[in-house]
Amino acid sequence: MTFNEHKSIYLQVADYICEKILAGEFKEEGRIPSVRETAAEVEVNSNTVMRSYDYLQGLDIIFTQRGLGYFVNKGAQQAVKQMRKDEFINNTLPGIAHAMQSLDMSTDEVINILNTLL
Repeated sequence: MTFNEHKSIYLQVADYICEKILAGEFKEEGRIPSVRETAAEVEVNSNTVMRSYDYLQGLDIIFTQRGLGYFVNKGAQQAVKQMRKDEFINNTLPGIAHAMQSLDMSTDEVINILNTLL
């Protein structure tokens, strides 16, 4: 896994888990890899992965069953989508709006470009 120096590693590991949930690799109510397994896979310290798992538990995306491991919560895929939409609206769109304004681009022009890309 390649890390971005501008974002905490534990958040990037959480994003990695969320991507797997969105892609259907980790099914709702299905078990996800242990902290150690994930740490080995993404090549980070187990404590960092534990922090990621704690973060995702706080968001009700995953849960733990004592002695059995970590599992994906029912409705987690929708929760991840909503979280990503909120991040996009609050963090990405303002930058796009600013760029559009500084380049004198209309909303219609951007919509036409997006339609060719989608």
